[in-house]
Amino acid sequence: MTDYQPSQQWQQAQSELQRVWGYSQFRPLQGEIVLSILQRKDTLVMLPTGAGKSLCFQLPALLQTGLTIVVSPLVALMENQVQALKTRGAAAALLHSEQLREQRQQTLNKLAGGQLRLLYLSPESLLGANLWQRLINPAVKIQTLVIDEAHCITQWGSSFRPAYRRLGAVRAALLQQQPSSEEEIAIAAFTATADSATQQDIRNVLGLKQPQVFRNSPYRKNLHLKIVRVWTAASRRDRLNQFIQSQGQTTGLVYTRSRRDSEQLVEWLQFQGLHTAAYHAGLAPQERRHIEQQWLSGKLPFVICTSAFGMGVDKPNVRWVCHFHPPLTLAEYLQEIGRAGRDGQNSQTLLLASEPTGLLDPTDRQRREGFLKTMRSQSQLAQTLAQQIPSEGYLPDVLKQEPQAELALAILHTQGQLVWVNPFHYRLQAKSATFSESAPQTSIESYLSERGCRWRFLLGAFGFGREVQGLKCGNCDRCQR
Repeated sequence: MTDYQPSQQWQQAQSELQRVWGYSQFRPLQGEIVLSILQRKDTLVMLPTGAGKSLCFQLPALLQTGLTIVVSPLVALMENQVQALKTRGAAAALLHSEQLREQRQQTLNKLAGGQLRLLYLSPESLLGANLWQRLINPAVKIQTLVIDEAHCITQWGSSFRPAYRRLGAVRAALLQQQPSSEEEIAIAAFTATADSATQQDIRNVLGLKQPQVFRNSPYRKNLHLKIVRVWTAASRRDRLNQFIQSQGQTTGLVYTRSRRDSEQLVEWLQFQGLHTAAYHAGLAPQERRHIEQQWLSGKLPFVICTSAFGMGVDKPNVRWVCHFHPPLTLAEYLQEIGRAGRDGQNSQTLLLASEPTGLLDPTDRQRREGFLKTMRSQSQLAQTLAQQIPSEGYLPDVLKQEPQAELALAILHTQGQLVWVNPFHYRLQAKSATFSESAPQTSIESYLSERGCRWRFLLGAFGFGREVQGLKCGNCDRCQR
């Protein structure tokens, strides 16, 4: 922090860090990020899992007099952060569809009374008609809009969370209701993993203005990386069982690619005498919360889950992560293995992949082809819809005619054929970007076939060329072989 001259803001930040969190100094880049947000600059942050991203926007929110809105993808993630803030005496709250009416009303009353410093919302809640009318009230002074887990804009925005594609229109719409304000609403986007294409997508969608960019290498010397090729469905299950058994009763996660896979795998593992549970979006909210708490408390050693589980959850002693199937992108892979070893202790990761030809075990190839087929189908439906709807329109009116139209509009936005005039009004335009029907840019296949150091490949793929130079991690299956 020697690059900064002493200032009142810096002294206040240090004082609040000590008072609320009990820390005497910031972790690398935390202080710089805090000052960027306090100075009302757009900020793009890429720090590895466990680097303390949440503090970087929570601390400025407590030092400012207005409201910081935190857009977060998961209820469990919001609850985890808000509960931690409340234990520290911070004026934080959340709103989501699973709450009781009384809980929601209490939070809305605090919002109207200017009693909140942080309000956690999903993108869908933020853009809900009832809450939106309260937020555009000129009496509600909004300082900062934080997009936590910002990679979801790319990974989920044109699939099952289309509200993410409308977030870029939020700032201008809010400022229109506060014409007397001389200060811009700052936007801060946080993620643990983003390749160059994802970074550019985040900038474009959110409309970041000359953002301050902070990024740190995702390299974690305590994470051992290993890939095992499997030749049949039975051998894939057996290798997983062997791996889990070798970890004893330590805490772990097993990632699958679908609800059906997770449930079938749980049934098979329970038959092998292992205690586990399946976690996916198809479960009732109460059941998801129960599984999360069982895992966090250690009563459930490991969970068979889809990609959402564990995002942002603060459990430092996860000793292992296994991918039962390869994820679709390297970004997902890096996000998910990053949930192991946050306490700095040695931790194991294992990725199970079909043999290279795909002849004996075509599972992985079929999944990838299915994904590409779905992308092509959705793109075609979006083009059809573009011929049927007005060139300018109001989203609620379109949804009355086409209930699935929001996803199609999100795809058109991804393809450069649509702009959001505000979060609820769109305008079609001539295609200004080429939409690729191939899989996401960073190739998981290249990683699987890489013959050199696993960490060198990952760092190179995410633009950390300087860190790659001379690196011999000694902690992946290639380096140890």
